[in-house]
Amino acid sequence: MSFGQGGPQSQWDPWKPNSQQQPWHSGTDQTPDWAALAEASETRNRRRRLLFIGGGALATVAIGAAVAMAVVDAGGGDEASGRPNSQLPSTADIPSASSTTAPSFAPTSAPPPLDPREFIASKGKDTAPIGPDILFPGTQLTVGETVYKKGPTADTKNCASAARGTLAKVLTGNKCTRLMRVTYTKDGIAVTVGVALFDTEAQATKAKGEADNKSIVASLAGKGVKAFCNSAVCRSTTNSYGRYAYFTIAGFTSGKDVTTKDTKVFSTGDDLAEFSFRQIRRRGEAQASAAAVG
Repeated sequence: MSFGQGGPQSQWDPWKPNSQQQPWHSGTDQTPDWAALAEASETRNRRRRLLFIGGGALATVAIGAAVAMAVVDAGGGDEASGRPNSQLPSTADIPSASSTTAPSFAPTSAPPPLDPREFIASKGKDTAPIGPDILFPGTQLTVGETVYKKGPTADTKNCASAARGTLAKVLTGNKCTRLMRVTYTKDGIAVTVGVALFDTEAQATKAKGEADNKSIVASLAGKGVKAFCNSAVCRSTTNSYGRYAYFTIAGFTSGKDVTTKDTKVFSTGDDLAEFSFRQIRRRGEAQASAAAVG
């Protein structure tokens, strides 16, 4: 049995709907060509994916352009019309560092501290009361662990009358106006301190410079203190501070000569000389403090 060839084989068009397709035959067998159908379906799917990809790219470009336009429009403001942005202050409105005014304060100056020495350098400023009992108060003097008993005091305006050796001439020549004395004792040792007053510091300094080893203040006895250093060898010192010159004479109440080995005599004289200096300096400090307050 043979089958006729019939007419020419109709072609399958993948782009036409099924209703428009002509009948398709493969020889005398009417079974569809499944391979051809699969190939056609794959072709359609591939073209559809390409269309989707292309469309997505176009959409991305369009969105990007819209965002860029929005950014330019937001940042430009009036700039697109050629005018400066009205939201920013002009240069003249912005304060500069040089235009700001620094706070000013009224100048203040504390007065310099008063120098205590100025108040004991001349008679004009050294006006506080003075006397042997003011300069050497109390009945005894304690230096460290040593206690000296206070003896007699003396005060005279005739400075030469209370001086021995060359000191009388020194005091007179520099116009000494007053000489105060006090005696202290300790364990058979006595020391007399003499404080001479001058009108100026220059006079006191000159008197100190002119004094020599024979310029001695007269020892002061009395009030239970025996005479000392009238004929025996004694130790003396000379110094000055401000308008004051001060002298010491120290020795044994027994009349014994002082030698370099008698260290207690030396230390007694040094203690009283140091105390005299401190009392004169305190006098200046007190007057300086009073002047600063007043």
